[in-house]
Amino acid sequence: MLRLCIQAAGVLWFVSGCLGGASRLYTEDDPLVILGSSSLKPTISNSSSAWLVQFYSSWCGHCIHYSSTWKVLAQDVKDWQEAIGVAVLDCAQEENFDVCRDYNIQFYPTFKYFRAHSSPGEKGTTYRGADRGVQSIRQLMVNILQNHTRLEWPQRCPSLQPYSSAKLLPLLGQKSDHYTAIFVEEPDSYVGREVMLDLLLYSGVQVKRALSSDLPLLDALKITSFPSIYLLHPNGTHGHLYSEKKLRFFFSSLLRTLPGVQRRSSSAVAHVGAPSGKQDSEPWRDFNRSQVYTADLESALHYLLRVELAAHSMLEGEKLKVFKNFVTLVSKLYPGGGSVVKLMETLSDWLLSLPLQRIPYQAVLDLVNNKMRIAGVFLGEELRWVGCQGSRPGLRGYPCSLWTLFHVLTVQYDAVPNALENTGLEVEAAPVLQVMRHYIRTFFGCQECGQHFEQAVAAGIHEVKSPGEQILWLWNQHNRVNARLAGSLSDDPLFPKAQWPSPSLCASCHEEKNGVHVWNLDNVLHFLRHHYSASNLSPKYSLTPPRAPAPSFDLLPTSKPKVEDRGEAAAAGGGGMKAEEQPEPQPAQASPRPEMKDLEMGEEEARGVWILGMGFNSVDMSLCVVLYVSSCLFLMLLFFFFKVRSRRWKLRHSRLHV
Repeated sequence: MLRLCIQAAGVLWFVSGCLGGASRLYTEDDPLVILGSSSLKPTISNSSSAWLVQFYSSWCGHCIHYSSTWKVLAQDVKDWQEAIGVAVLDCAQEENFDVCRDYNIQFYPTFKYFRAHSSPGEKGTTYRGADRGVQSIRQLMVNILQNHTRLEWPQRCPSLQPYSSAKLLPLLGQKSDHYTAIFVEEPDSYVGREVMLDLLLYSGVQVKRALSSDLPLLDALKITSFPSIYLLHPNGTHGHLYSEKKLRFFFSSLLRTLPGVQRRSSSAVAHVGAPSGKQDSEPWRDFNRSQVYTADLESALHYLLRVELAAHSMLEGEKLKVFKNFVTLVSKLYPGGGSVVKLMETLSDWLLSLPLQRIPYQAVLDLVNNKMRIAGVFLGEELRWVGCQGSRPGLRGYPCSLWTLFHVLTVQYDAVPNALENTGLEVEAAPVLQVMRHYIRTFFGCQECGQHFEQAVAAGIHEVKSPGEQILWLWNQHNRVNARLAGSLSDDPLFPKAQWPSPSLCASCHEEKNGVHVWNLDNVLHFLRHHYSASNLSPKYSLTPPRAPAPSFDLLPTSKPKVEDRGEAAAAGGGGMKAEEQPEPQPAQASPRPEMKDLEMGEEEARGVWILGMGFNSVDMSLCVVLYVSSCLFLMLLFFFFKVRSRRWKLRHSRLHV
């Protein structure tokens, strides 16, 4: 009975968590502004206040952990918003892909600050400090404000510069309609300026900052300790304001509770730009944990090639080398063949054939999107998480699929070790791990996650001597990450991070020695080789490449050119779930809905793919025309050359005869 009560309580808690809120790291309840692609520029351009924006990714584990710190910061400086606002923008949402690329966001989280009254073309200044605690970021915000010129100074922000004794001493004994607090502190102290901003929304009191180096002021006010407040009352009296602790919170509270000091009506900025259209959960897709889904692998490649790589406008040097190695690895080891393999092979051949040292990303994107109309090349432009779907947006997704992709590649290399011959990668003892290591270090958006993985690889990759050890090393490292993140904010309550495989998937993998759980590594390796093998891949939910329609004129053959459709073939062979397999549990708020229709190619595109029914595309025909014209010109030049020479020879011969 107790167990049933606990389970019921857990279900009620989970349902209430799923139904409430926007299922994002930040919500409208947080004291910050949630920006989107349509609201970023209107908010920060020509604004009367400065802005500090965190560009994050909801799948980035470090961003998830840091969100609590950012919320504390936003709560701490919420009264500063008329001088400087705090905002966030989620780069993991599809509608924000382009704006994050425009603002050159390569790693998460990235902090950019924008001055007040900035122009629409302003891209902001990136904060690169290592310390991202609340106090350090708060001091950064003070520095941002103080670095404004007089012309661009935020409209509501008071002057943060220290006053001299020549300007402050004449105020003693004068009557006014407000209190004047003279805040005396050390030159390197931020407390006075922070208190000034804390009181920005309060009327009836003004704070003026002075420095401890102003000796005439110290002598006149008899101040001996710092920081201190000397208070000028509206009636002309003045004296020291005693504080039990010389802390910012105490000073601000004392000034806020003075008689007549009131919080004025705030012109607080509304929470604008909250992402729209993606707040609802994605359609739930039933899946079987004992299988790997090609939809996850293809979604990983789609996000990697079209989103993550897009942050790097130019590929050169080490970046280009790392990308070439990654493409080569995937083209050689991606299981099952089909349109994805043909795309990666085409991309690999193109990269290796180019003698250029710098390649623009746009050229790579054009090939990935098949702008050349190459038959059989296709990679869906849609995120379809299946085995990697989370109970709500922002959980699992891309990181899960990237782990899965490299697990599959390690098993494929173990099955076909000679697949990397003559690629330059075969010299490594653990080629898949080395490529994964360099890719994550160079391109992976979550920089903190990449540093953790780099430390793990640097410490243990020298122990990997064989393909089997490479499989086990990656499995062990994945379990270590799961153990470290278990119970954290990035942990999915429906799919909690745990040691894997579970006993239900592989009972023989688990043993007990002296009452302690141990792994049977031989059985684990056997399980991994099967689980991530090509035979265990399910094409269910994968996008299938569009078929080119047959030409519509009588002179052409009636047979259609074949485009490989591995998804349909595998599905016909029984790739779906078996009758006795139980579907995975699904979130209470998600109800199964029909899948979106596969992408279709319009008539205009299809007409450009197949020419004369022979499999030639538009590029092939263009090359033929160029070669034909060049050959004609060359033959004409040869003709005129020998024609002129023959005339000269005849003329010379006739003169000799005379």
